[in-house]
Amino acid sequence: MKKEHDTQPHEDDLRPEYDATALKDGVRGKYLERYRSGTNLALLSPDVRAAFPTDEAVNEALRSLIRHQKQA
Repeated sequence: MKKEHDTQPHEDDLRPEYDATALKDGVRGKYLERYRSGTNLALLSPDVRAAFPTDEAVNEALRSLIRHQKQA
């Protein structure tokens, strides 16, 4: 079943203190590369996340692995 799209124009609900002309020339993803370069995220598989439910648990497990590798 296909949804019908609302073709009626919406009323402008922008608050008066915002300048609508300043919002028109936005660029999607403008800061994406800067965000990615400063972010260090890893997506964990569900089974790994279950074994290490907190960020600190993941970090401690990885630190332990690093220590073990340095000793080998």
